[in-house]
Amino acid sequence: MGQIGGVVLAAGASRRLGQPKQLLQLGGKPALQHVIDAAKAAGLDPLLVVLGHAADTIQQHIDVAGCTVLLNPDYAAGQSTSVRTALDHLPEDVEAVVFLLGDQPLVEPAVIQALVAAFRETRAPIVQPRYAEGRGNPVLIARALFPELQQLEGDTGARPVIERHRDRVHLVDLAHYHRPADLDTWEDYEHLRQAFAHRGEAR
Repeated sequence: MGQIGGVVLAAGASRRLGQPKQLLQLGGKPALQHVIDAAKAAGLDPLLVVLGHAADTIQQHIDVAGCTVLLNPDYAAGQSTSVRTALDHLPEDVEAVVFLLGDQPLVEPAVIQALVAAFRETRAPIVQPRYAEGRGNPVLIARALFPELQQLEGDTGARPVIERHRDRVHLVDLAHYHRPADLDTWEDYEHLRQAFAHRGEAR
């Protein structure tokens, strides 16, 4: 049985925030750290973290033990370049990858594990969660579709490939979870700070 790897896409320039959103503090640690920790807790191996803008600064504040950090010099050309960078460094025994966005710090390890379990059972080429709000990230994509991911261009992730193979997507019903929110603006940050505060109170 091949390995299920993880790729954390975290190379963006955070233009709307004016500083690296990967390092904004949430629940006592940087936003990106939450994503990496969730991927580790879910058992994804190998785990690749793709950095670009402010990579040196980010690495000084993030615990990447057990991860392979990749630097994408072409990050300004869009997310597709980070996807291709990751695929170029995946071992051959990886049969599928869970792609995670570095600006979705509320991603849950249990969601990642549910995607992996569904892939093991169905062998579907694409496995995607269906939350209370509908489809979302992260998404698992099998090796058979890696060549199509390699052809991506511009500021897009796997969405064009997912749309092209829409009838082959296996949806995992996770309606008891909320779709992880993006961190793009200061308003997003404030909402996430409140979410982490509530999470802390619930424990």
